[in-house]
Amino acid sequence: MLDRTFDLLRRSVEDGLVPGATAAVGTADGTLRAEAYGWAQLSPRRRRLKIDMIFDCASLTKIVVTTTLALQAIEEGALFLNQRAASLVPEFGAAGKDGVTVRHLLTHTSGLPAWIDLSARAKTRQQALDVVWSTPLARPTETEVVYSDLGFITLGEIVSRALGGPLDRLARERIFDPLRMERARFTPASALHKDCVSTEVVEDRGGTVTGSVHDENCARLGGVAGHAGLFATLSDLERYSRMWLGSGQLEGRRLLSGATVAAATRDQTYGIEPRSRRGLGWVLQPNGYWPAADLASPTSFSHTGFTGTSLVIDPERGLYAVLLTNRVHPTRGGDSADRIRTVRARFHNAAWSELT
Repeated sequence: MLDRTFDLLRRSVEDGLVPGATAAVGTADGTLRAEAYGWAQLSPRRRRLKIDMIFDCASLTKIVVTTTLALQAIEEGALFLNQRAASLVPEFGAAGKDGVTVRHLLTHTSGLPAWIDLSARAKTRQQALDVVWSTPLARPTETEVVYSDLGFITLGEIVSRALGGPLDRLARERIFDPLRMERARFTPASALHKDCVSTEVVEDRGGTVTGSVHDENCARLGGVAGHAGLFATLSDLERYSRMWLGSGQLEGRRLLSGATVAAATRDQTYGIEPRSRRGLGWVLQPNGYWPAADLASPTSFSHTGFTGTSLVIDPERGLYAVLLTNRVHPTRGGDSADRIRTVRARFHNAAWSELT
């Protein structure tokens, strides 16, 4: 089953499009096929990629952790979509941001800048947060869909305050443990670094980054943030994907209601930017961030991570695909971004064509 799909993925690795890749395709009932190819590390020495190794998931954190916790908080009455962010984080209301809501943050319509270099402007976590709080909007709220790390850094702090705990503990207690995502975590202990897939070679961080978060802003925030910092395996992310195909539950354990799943995966940005459709956290079609899964049904939803990770979930076809690569190793430079787009397109299009 899926011979052509995984042969294309194997050849993509052998051709050097990415150093390594582990991927799975499945349904709500379980895995149809999962494989690993290539290398977890090329420099300073080669390490073979194994299927149970731990990846820096980068912006998959936004959906797996921050969005899920925000949705749970909404169900429990600790948040609501049109609630002002400053009602829970008063510091955020500075610099003209008092009207930004939870909905704006979840849909990337807040008007916040996409990114600023916190690592260059702060030395501590609190200093980095203070930079976010003092940053003004780059455009009027609800006029454009602009993917914003700052928005999800803010949302992570909102969720932490609404649910009464640090983000990493909330993620473990409310997501990882209930779904039996056994290796999912923030800030892996040093004993686990040998099982972690390497990201970039960064000389001023001591060389090859392994087991520490790749995202510089998240690193400045202590490795735990709403926009990045999640480490997980293929199996962990398969279980998370099956929960969404199961309308919020997996193996009898309900994490979200069916109504919440439906709201999170329908168009929440209609009338703002028709070609940048967003659900609550999720990327919908059409959108420039859609991961080249051209044959997925119109009801599909997805997310990607900068390090080379992605999820695509197609409820109409009853399929999910998880693709994890280390495309930033040994460098994010050159044509790395083009190469991962090619790998994603080949893999997803082959999978959907073979199964549907």
